[in-house]
Amino acid sequence: MSKLYLVPTPIGNLKDITFRAIEVLKEADLILAEDTRTSGKLLKHFEITTQMQSHHMHNEHKTVNHLIEKLKAGLTIAVISDAGTPAISDPGFLLVRACVENNIEVDCLPGATAFVPALVNSGLPNDKFVFEGFLPVKKGRQTRFLLLAEETRTMIFYESPHKLVKTLGHFCEYFGEDRPVSVSREITKLYEETIRGTAKKVLEHYTNKPPKGEIVIIVGGKQK
Repeated sequence: MSKLYLVPTPIGNLKDITFRAIEVLKEADLILAEDTRTSGKLLKHFEITTQMQSHHMHNEHKTVNHLIEKLKAGLTIAVISDAGTPAISDPGFLLVRACVENNIEVDCLPGATAFVPALVNSGLPNDKFVFEGFLPVKKGRQTRFLLLAEETRTMIFYESPHKLVKTLGHFCEYFGEDRPVSVSREITKLYEETIRGTAKKVLEHYTNKPPKGEIVIIVGGKQK
C-alpha cells in the first residue's frame, strides 16, 4: 500500500531523531527533501541510502501531480524539511492536501518542532495559543499587527536574526512596551538561550547583542 509519511528531523541535536523516523526513512521508496545537501548530511550520519528528490517552496506546486501519480503507483514517500516537522512553515501542505483529495493515506510522525519547547520554556500561558509563523515582510504587515494587538491568546512567531530587532520594535509599537515576550534561540544546540522580559527589555537586549541562529518568539496575549 502506498503511503505518504511526514517525518520530523532534528532542529539541532541529532539525538532528537526517533527510532521510528530512521526506520521509515530507510524503508521508504523516495525521500522528498527541502534541501538535498542539508538532508544528505543527516541521512549519511544515520546510514540511510534511500533516494532523495528536491521538494521545496519553489517547485512544490509543479511536482504535486507527478508525486501523486507515484503514490498511486504504489510507492511509499517520506517528506522531510531541513529541520523540524514538515509543513510547519515549510513545504508539505500542498502534497498532504492532494493526498487527502485522492484518498492516499498520510501518516505524520511525532517529533521535533521548534515552537513547542519555546512555548513551554517561555513561562507564558500555553493552555491556549495561536501560531503565526513568519510575519508578512512588507505588504499586510501593519494590518497583521493591528489585528494581533487585540489577540488575547499567547502568540508564536518565527523570525530571522537580522529582522528580530525590527520585529521587537513593532511589538513595542503595536502591543505596548510592557507586553511580556520570550525569545528562544538555537533550540537544542550548543548556544541555546531564552531571553524573557517586557518587549522593551528584550528589544534593548538584542539591540546591544545582535542575535544569531534560528529564533522563536513567544508573546503574551492582550490582558482582558
